[in-house]
Amino acid sequence: MSSAPRDSLPPGITLDCYRVIKLIGSGGFSLIYLAEDEDTHDEVAIKEYLPKRFGKRRGLEPVSVISEDKRGSFQRGLKLFYQEAKVLAGLRHPNIVNVRNCFLANGSAYLVMDYEPGKNLGRYIKKRRGGLSTNFLMTVFPPLLDAMALIHQRGHLHLDIKPSNIHLRPGGNPLLLDFGAVFHLEESGKQKAQVITPGFSPVEQYYAGGDVGPWTDVYAIGATMRACIEGKPPPPSLERHAKDSLKPAAELYAGRYPAPLLDAIDWSMAVDAKARPRTASELRAALLFDDDTQPTPRSKLA
Repeated sequence: MSSAPRDSLPPGITLDCYRVIKLIGSGGFSLIYLAEDEDTHDEVAIKEYLPKRFGKRRGLEPVSVISEDKRGSFQRGLKLFYQEAKVLAGLRHPNIVNVRNCFLANGSAYLVMDYEPGKNLGRYIKKRRGGLSTNFLMTVFPPLLDAMALIHQRGHLHLDIKPSNIHLRPGGNPLLLDFGAVFHLEESGKQKAQVITPGFSPVEQYYAGGDVGPWTDVYAIGATMRACIEGKPPPPSLERHAKDSLKPAAELYAGRYPAPLLDAIDWSMAVDAKARPRTASELRAALLFDDDTQPTPRSKLA
């Protein structure tokens, strides 16, 4: 029996110049298909805007609003979908998903990306129940932090970094996905909507007007590294803000992982934003330690 969502497009249908092969993913606001570019015969991934709460499709009819009172929400979501396309089109990095095209059709919008074989980090952590190796962490996270540094240099925040938004290509080469929550740094202090993932979102992200910045994405990366070790999300930051009972990774896993790696995780997950690395580059430098010297991040010595 097929487990495909009721509203997904059937295999064989053509969107622009792309023939849909099959559905490969779904989320609250979109469906993702594997497709073939009929001009180049390349395999591509196509992300279709179809919000569960606001949109519907019957058969091959165009996407429509589920009810008239949801039209405003549907249109705001569509605007954010196009914003994601615009941001990604301006980012070229080997560890950021590459956008090929974006177009309107069928009452919806479509984002065409390179198709990359591999596996989802969130599912991989669940399958392995954590305990991922130092070599794995050092293969995956420095490149992601390099990609984050570029995002921040271009004036954006990701604001939705978590294991399920990280794709692992063969060999562990990571790819950062899903820029639907991307935020412009020049709007700091004017945050109107939040995408919250308990365990990965720091406390400032819970509040409209929260002091978000590169340090916000840094917390999420640190929480993702800790999830790779523990096999589960850390406690929500709001709970930690009220009473922080989370034991430092440097205490719990001493001897199993290098001390500088554990120190970097704890540093990046400080509840107080001012106690974290201020930039992705700063955290990356702390991770790229020399095994012989194993320095402790400067901010941990303060």
